[in-house]
Amino acid sequence: MNPILPGVVRQIGYVVTDLDAVIEGWVAMGIGPWFVMRGLQQNVTYRGEPCSVTLSLAWANSGDMQIELINQTDDTPSIYTEFLEIHGEGFNQLCWWTDDFDTTMAAVADAGWPVVWAGGEDQGQRYAYVEPPTGAAIAEITARTDALVGMAELVRSAAVDWDGSDPIRKLGG
Repeated sequence: MNPILPGVVRQIGYVVTDLDAVIEGWVAMGIGPWFVMRGLQQNVTYRGEPCSVTLSLAWANSGDMQIELINQTDDTPSIYTEFLEIHGEGFNQLCWWTDDFDTTMAAVADAGWPVVWAGGEDQGQRYAYVEPPTGAAIAEITARTDALVGMAELVRSAAVDWDGSDPIRKLGG
């Protein structure tokens, strides 16, 4: 069998409406520290149309599994507002990293999986959300870059033997 998606799931993503409250809940379960970026402007395509949203994002690890929290801070129609309208807050996507983004996306297209959200070219980190036929979750495909691997290692290593101190760590300006 030649799988469409490369390797293992690297991240699970949740769409939330109150980032700080959700982080607090994860911290209470012993997951952290959380690395947070607020006010990120994302210029993407949403179901084939240009879209610009503002997001706050947070990442932490439990073992080798990275958890991402996504909080859209405006009301622009997007994959996230669509998800919230249909499901409410919660689990949204599984993420795979690929060393060859174009080949992986060609395999997705050949399989007939629709691309529902794509971007990152303007920020040096290409990604796409696709809808696999399982209906279970969005599959996020992210290009493996040195920056992605470095960020993931920062988050993962901070979680090793984390003692609960400094649970929220700001990233970016």
